[in-house]
Amino acid sequence: MSTSERSDERMGRPEEIRAVPVRRPGRWIATVVVLAIAASIVRAIVSNPHFQWGVVGHYMFDSRIVHGVIATIYITCIAMAIGIILGVILAVMRMSPNPILSGASWLYIWFFRGTPIIVQIIFWYNIAALFPVINLGIPFGPSFIHANGNSVITIFVAAMLALGLNEGAYMAEIVRAGIISVGEGQSEAAASLGMRRLAIMRHIVLPQAMRVILPPTGNETISMLKTSSLVYTIGFAELFYEGSQIYGANYETIPLLIVVSIWYLIMTSVLYVGQYFIERRYGRGFSRAQRATMTERWLGLGRGGGGGAV
Repeated sequence: MSTSERSDERMGRPEEIRAVPVRRPGRWIATVVVLAIAASIVRAIVSNPHFQWGVVGHYMFDSRIVHGVIATIYITCIAMAIGIILGVILAVMRMSPNPILSGASWLYIWFFRGTPIIVQIIFWYNIAALFPVINLGIPFGPSFIHANGNSVITIFVAAMLALGLNEGAYMAEIVRAGIISVGEGQSEAAASLGMRRLAIMRHIVLPQAMRVILPPTGNETISMLKTSSLVYTIGFAELFYEGSQIYGANYETIPLLIVVSIWYLIMTSVLYVGQYFIERRYGRGFSRAQRATMTERWLGLGRGGGGGAV
């Protein structure tokens, strides 16, 4: 037996290293403070009789409120469809080497992003003051269709045009950012194979750009759902308009505003869930680590080894 081995026997083996959890008092203090504030808020809301929860429950599924919810979803879907289609077209025009197309796209985006949406809504509603008769035909040539401005630009059409055309300006910048995120080498390689510019954009660039386009598009959809409440100014019967008509008659303002807010929270929550799964679908293989769900974070089971210290 060597001298070093005999020395180890005399001194004994060192104890195994024990992992001691790091104490995080700041995290627990913050948790207690947040829970105390949340409990006080919940107690104030539940115990305050002025909220009139009975009135809220009575009007929650009123036929007028339900009609407003359906109208809100309908105008949101149509406006976003117009905005997305128009945004793709404007983004492609903005990146075109043709200065006329690029300049026209820039001018459109500049105008609609630079003026308030409420002004645009009221402007479209009163467009018949500028064009009492709407003529459609060959530019600087004969007109084939003649229509009365008031009969063509109804309340619904004015709301749809205002929201959709405004959204197109914002979607154009979102789509352009997604297109720029795709490396130019892929477009150059496709062009060297003889593919036309539109084919490259459709089959190569846009499918990859979706990873960058989708998250802000989801945010824009949620924003559009809430922005649609502004069309109540021209009398479009969406959710807020219906709620305001009810509390204008019975003077139960706060309960009706709570009803409207709850319905908006329900609709936006559904959109949040849809956006989450769509982002996971298109983000596979690109993110460094999959995001943990809220339940996993609460249970401390987050992927990648848990959260950091406070």
